[in-house]
Amino acid sequence: MLFDQIADKWSMMVLTVLDNGPMRFNAIKRHLEGVTQKALTQCLRRLERNGLVSRRVIPLSPVAVEYAITPLGRSLQTPFKALYAWTLAHFDEVEDARRRFDRRIMD
Repeated sequence: MLFDQIADKWSMMVLTVLDNGPMRFNAIKRHLEGVTQKALTQCLRRLERNGLVSRRVIPLSPVAVEYAITPLGRSLQTPFKALYAWTLAHFDEVEDARRRFDRRIMD
């Protein structure tokens, strides 16, 4: 499902990182604490397949690859920012709900 592929943790973070401009793989990886090389590779391939990220081979020695957000990918920035703002605005309420749930389960 498309939603699952764009709303997962790494995809949202990669698109946010690329919002500042094209980057090479290792530069993206440095910005994403905890991502493995395999997870990032899979994420970038999914994003490229869905038209949200472009991949450009740079003919250097050794060959380098640069990723950039596409106009379609950039169109997700507004909803992502809205989701982030919602998360910040409702963080305490969600944490309270989690605590109530956990107490109820423990009893």
